[in-house]
Amino acid sequence: MMTQADDLVWQQIYNLILNPRTREWERQVLVETKDNVNGFSLNTQLEQLKSELKPLAVRRNLTPDVMDFYLSITGEKQIDTRDKMSRHYQADLPYQERAIFAGGCFWCMVEPFDKLPGIIDVISGYTGGSIVHPSYDEVFSQITGHIESVEIIFDSRQITYQQLLAIYWSLIDPTDEYGQFDDRGESYKPVIFVTNNVQLSLAKKSKTDMINSQLFKKPIVVDIREVLKFWPAENYHQDFYKKNVSRYRAIKRSRKIFLKLLQTKKAMHRIFTIRE
Repeated sequence: MMTQADDLVWQQIYNLILNPRTREWERQVLVETKDNVNGFSLNTQLEQLKSELKPLAVRRNLTPDVMDFYLSITGEKQIDTRDKMSRHYQADLPYQERAIFAGGCFWCMVEPFDKLPGIIDVISGYTGGSIVHPSYDEVFSQITGHIESVEIIFDSRQITYQQLLAIYWSLIDPTDEYGQFDDRGESYKPVIFVTNNVQLSLAKKSKTDMINSQLFKKPIVVDIREVLKFWPAENYHQDFYKKNVSRYRAIKRSRKIFLKLLQTKKAMHRIFTIRE
């Protein structure tokens, strides 16, 4: 006889299967549980489901709703998988501001800002596209117009927008309009998204200063746009550098080597420009 608790579990499984945010692999596992072709008891099915989901769960790499369901059926400590999303929607205090930068994969754009004094939060997300609440898979498909970016909430009494701009320029190849480093395509373009006229003026000045510095042989192609809407990314993308340390270090090392080569090219270009 099915209990009320059993009914709730089945309803959660049905909802996750219908949820457009559920990944195809997750949906397939849930459908297999629902279909129960071998006629196992619910407890047996849930044990199987736990074992299927666990490898990604321990790495916090399940989609948010599936992660919440996994935690509920395992009895593990509940974690707020929407903390970044809730922070995004909180109203800012008078001394707080937001900067939004796109510079390739957002996994590598968080740590350089996150550890600075005056940084309240750094949220990975999507900006500049045509649909509401885009998923990672939709953005990755390169058909929505969204660009991976980070929203930096900062205390303007401790750090300025100009300082954040300076850090941003040091993290990217401003001559590459087709992506950044190993990340190619429209969703990885370098863009400064501004939230007001003051930021627009400062961003334009920083770009002009970069052009006038003649550090690069190729044109500076970083776009400056008004931000229309920033959508926080799924939980498994947030604070990637903390959750997936080894993988992040490998990606960071690759970007660091590329930037080192870029700095060498800049130095050589500057030397020969002066000689001319």
